[in-house]
Amino acid sequence: MLKPYEIKLATVKEEVKQIGFSVIEALEICLKALNDRKIEDLSNVEISEKKTLHKSNEIDNIIVGTMALYAPEAKDLRRLVSFLKITNELARTAANTKDFAKMFKKSYSSDLDTNVILEYAIPLLKSALLSLQTATSIIDEKDEKHIEEKYHRVIVEESKTDDLYLMIEKNILKLISKKLDLSKEYFDILSSLRRLEKIADRAVSIARLLQFAQVGGDIEQS
Repeated sequence: MLKPYEIKLATVKEEVKQIGFSVIEALEICLKALNDRKIEDLSNVEISEKKTLHKSNEIDNIIVGTMALYAPEAKDLRRLVSFLKITNELARTAANTKDFAKMFKKSYSSDLDTNVILEYAIPLLKSALLSLQTATSIIDEKDEKHIEEKYHRVIVEESKTDDLYLMIEKNILKLISKKLDLSKEYFDILSSLRRLEKIADRAVSIARLLQFAQVGGDIEQS
């Protein structure tokens, strides 16, 4: 029979996974819109920053209550502390996803060099998505070797997003120098893509926290 705090921990895990799935689903909608060149479909991204924050606060309350009422064993306490931090990371990720969809759709137009933009935006979005998918998959992972492998995969994808963002930034600056009248639109596109890079950063933090939850050690500052 499960101990009361173990039941609470299982509830927390499921609730955290649901937030992760909702963000991943939103990013998949974004990727399909870009792949299909149907940028207007970005309006189908319905993830709510307010609802996600509310849900993360609910989870935090369960965690704090569990730690206060029960005496979780060391490993379970470590997991609860990790999830307390992960909810904040997921709330930020949801906000960045919503911002990307809204900003990219608003700024994108046929006046811009869309081929150059999509050449880098699509792989950037793919890497951000894969980094979050891999990070959240660690929640159910028990094998320490697999946890380490997934953690390093997230780091690799995050590194890709850094490189891709630098490349598109360089190319967009070149485009701006040729068409100064479109500088605001290009800068807004760049700002939206920056949100994808931040999503990958958050994925690394989530993976690191889940690694700590399962393996132990120290929580590194993100």
